[in-house]
Amino acid sequence: MWPPRFSRAQVIVAVLLFVLGLGLAIQVRSTSEGGPLRGARQEDLVRILDELDDRTARLQDEKQRLEGQRRELENSSDQAEEARRQTKQKERELGVLAGTVGAEGPGIRITIQDPSRAVDADMLLDAIQELRAAGAEAIEINDVRIVASTYLEGSRKVRIDGHPVSAPYRFSVIGEAKDLEPALNIPGGVVQTLEREQATVRVTPSEKITVDALRSAKQPDYAQSSE
Repeated sequence: MWPPRFSRAQVIVAVLLFVLGLGLAIQVRSTSEGGPLRGARQEDLVRILDELDDRTARLQDEKQRLEGQRRELENSSDQAEEARRQTKQKERELGVLAGTVGAEGPGIRITIQDPSRAVDADMLLDAIQELRAAGAEAIEINDVRIVASTYLEGSRKVRIDGHPVSAPYRFSVIGEAKDLEPALNIPGGVVQTLEREQATVRVTPSEKITVDALRSAKQPDYAQSSE
């Protein structure tokens, strides 16, 4: 009975469990030590939580709006006319998102100066994604409309959808300014990242932002409606 004898399979399982446990311990330690919020001030953490709460509230509002449209359609005495009205409204909304029509409304203007020429496509893409997550409804950068299919490339010579753009990078963004501006200034976020590269960022709220760079409607080559 002693010393105990282990089969080859038991030894292999024990080694695999040890390696797995060691890997998890290293990952947890690395995450806790190198997280972007490590050392953040209490007021910064509170601001991040407020931003997450705002995003949740916006999604809830959108859900309620869509449910209201469904109830209107179901309860309308003239369902065909109501369906046409909602279709036209949705067409305008999709035109703004697709960039085929101009848009105006409240929002912010962002100017990024890059004297050291260190701002690359990835940094601008991070800014676009943060703005979208904060509720931006229309974005234009240096007269180029940003849409769902937009791509960015390049380091010292940035191109947006094939169009060359250079500093200063001027964003026109339509949305709720009180949501957009804090999203850029969260600890470890867009503004801090750009400032580490010696770039300067100026954010100016405005009651009227005009986004008038247009994109031509493109028919998909392969994708078709499943309905």
